[in-house]
Amino acid sequence: MFSLFVLTACTTLEWYGQALHGQIRLMSAREDIEALIREPSTPPELREKLRLALDVRAFASEQLGLPDNASYTRYVELERDAVVWNVIAAPEFSLQPKTWCYPLVGCLAYRGWFKQDKADRQARRLAEQGFDTRVAPVPAYSTLGRLEDPLTSAMLRWDDAVLAGLIFHELAHQRVFVPGETAFNEAYATSVERAGVEKWLRQRGDVDELQRWQARVQARKRFVELLLQARARLAEVYAIDLTPDIMQAAKQVGFGQLRALHRQQSALNSPDFYAAFFERPLNNADLALVATYEAGVHAFDALLAEYAHDLEDFHSAVAVLAKASPEQRADFLQASAGAQAVRE
Repeated sequence: MFSLFVLTACTTLEWYGQALHGQIRLMSAREDIEALIREPSTPPELREKLRLALDVRAFASEQLGLPDNASYTRYVELERDAVVWNVIAAPEFSLQPKTWCYPLVGCLAYRGWFKQDKADRQARRLAEQGFDTRVAPVPAYSTLGRLEDPLTSAMLRWDDAVLAGLIFHELAHQRVFVPGETAFNEAYATSVERAGVEKWLRQRGDVDELQRWQARVQARKRFVELLLQARARLAEVYAIDLTPDIMQAAKQVGFGQLRALHRQQSALNSPDFYAAFFERPLNNADLALVATYEAGVHAFDALLAEYAHDLEDFHSAVAVLAKASPEQRADFLQASAGAQAVRE
């Protein structure tokens, strides 16, 4: 009992230590984007991306009602492909993700590490305890406006529309955030992200990029629907009292069905944005967060439509929801019909 406590305590201290060290290093490495644009030695391709990011940043505050602060006005060149790596875990026969609790933001269904090897090591420890695990690279995250979040080189690897979406998404977390309610926060930010990118591309008159973005969004919706269906099927299996061998066999059948349905879908739709996802072994960790991150987006989209896509009124309505009870927010996320209740 004592040794288990010590191990848990040491692991927690290790995480907080690396989080503090990683954040300090990130903040100290920031460079002013306008200065980099003026700097003759800045590579032309990077200069253009930085100009684009400033344009997106200004649009976010001027047109989308998102916070006007110094976030994403400074740049960090990373020596890695992601700013952090999130560890996601779920039990072998459950889709309920493991959670970790933090000051200020509440409990979240992932643990972020600034070094991939440490994320991999925690994933292995959890796997040894019987969890299904996944380590996911993250190009950007928000400190909710408490710090001046930087633009990172990992963010610039994406095309223009996706980069804009990342900035809009992270700034939305600064506008409205409910501690411990990842489903609500992520669905809101995703709705702002998609509406913001469409508005930005339309203003630029970039018809081709808008069409590509819309195709990407529709592909995402199809992909999420496949995962939600697989999640529902497996949840029914896990609810039955079966022996571990039978449960494991049924689990593999469930993931086999998911792969087969994806093959059918990808044959009908091109390009296939999610081929890489299906190239690796799948487990419960791959499905644990899909409902958390995506299932409530349609409710916020409906709320935005109810306000005729006036984003300032939309943000205000979401702020009202943020002050409501957890039960009211949960009801809202279940269906778009919940949007009407906000105004009443």
